[in-house]
Amino acid sequence: MSILGEAIDLVLSADAELGGIVGLSLRVSLTATLIASILAIPLGAALAVWNFRFRQVLIVISTSLMALPPVVVGLMIYLLLSRAGPLGSYGILFTPMAMIIAQSVLIFPIVLALTREAILPINRDYKNLLDALNVTPVQRLKTLIWDARFAIVTALLAGFGRALAEVGAVIIVGGNIAGFTRVMTTTIALETSKGNLQLALALGIILLSIAFAINILIHWISSFGRKYQVTR
Repeated sequence: MSILGEAIDLVLSADAELGGIVGLSLRVSLTATLIASILAIPLGAALAVWNFRFRQVLIVISTSLMALPPVVVGLMIYLLLSRAGPLGSYGILFTPMAMIIAQSVLIFPIVLALTREAILPINRDYKNLLDALNVTPVQRLKTLIWDARFAIVTALLAGFGRALAEVGAVIIVGGNIAGFTRVMTTTIALETSKGNLQLALALGIILLSIAFAINILIHWISSFGRKYQVTR
């Protein structure tokens, strides 16, 4: 049987090792996306709506952070969580929590920037109306976030896809420990170097399938959002 056939058999047989790796990958990336969204969505909306001192500086910084190398993020978090670091006493390094922190830092600027871009045009359209209604600043943000919800969900999916595909930062702070911090991307890298191409390819098939599904969902939500805006 070919390597591809063996890899497909691994996927179809619901191999326990394979399932554990995929499950951990999804849990870590989903948690990181949730944490990043809680912080990035309101901040992105605030940057789109409010004018305040250093606003432009924050926009430039947040945009620049989108290009931050993952290995640099991993190194910075490693230094923070190591025994000699300020957070070393918590024992987080080489745990799924450390991986969640690394992924959250990486996708935070992506969600923030995309949220800001989604809310900017809506704020221009609604500004006079919201000013006339004299709504509170918090209510203004809630209204704009809700109206931009389709674009924001798309941003979250993009962030989730980015987190799921990450390897550099998570292997530094997670350690790629079997049965504990080994996720799809780090396992693919390890098993390929060991010559175990069946497992690496099986995980690659699953990862590509998830990425494909995310892209289909992004396009569907974007299309639905445009149709919704037109029919309102």
